[in-house]
Amino acid sequence: MHFVIINTDKPDSTDLRMKTRETHLEYLRAAGGALTTAGPTLTDDGQTPTGSVLIYEADSLDAAKAFAAGDPYAQAGLFSSSVVKPWRLTFPES
Repeated sequence: MHFVIINTDKPDSTDLRMKTRETHLEYLRAAGGALTTAGPTLTDDGQTPTGSVLIYEADSLDAAKAFAAGDPYAQAGLFSSSVVKPWRLTFPES
């Protein structure tokens, strides 16, 4: 089953994000094929990260929540909120 992970950064946390970025990317790479897609949400001008969205495949909601909690960004305290919900691909139709 797929899950969407929606994270919102704390205000004024760009420096913390940049300091933790490489470790975060290593964590995502280690997820292999379980991670369908991931990327930051941005300010209206498309320049500054404000959070992130990930689509992750796991056996259970608890496993997806554990993956989200293990993210180095989460470990560093970057997020003001993190939501993990079951998700289904509708488009493109397969």
